[in-house]
Amino acid sequence: MERSITSEVISAKILTRGLWLQAGIATRLSAIKKKNFAMMIKDERGDVPGWVLVVLMTTGLVTAIWTIAAPRLSAILKNSLDAMNGIR
Repeated sequence: MERSITSEVISAKILTRGLWLQAGIATRLSAIKKKNFAMMIKDERGDVPGWVLVVLMTTGLVTAIWTIAAPRLSAILKNSLDAMNGIR
């Protein structure tokens, strides 16, 4: 059974998402107008532990890859510089 997506379905999805975005913006603007910062802070809390985990994992991956690749990268750089010295 083949499902084809028609332009009407795509238009309906775009319209739905646009209305959702418009409602979110209107909610934030009304909160700013009413100076209801508690509502804004509740919506925009952020995920600090998640970001800390991402930073630590990225640091660990870079360190692991660097320790494995450092000797080969040094050899490539040395060979390239030696080849450049031979051109003169």
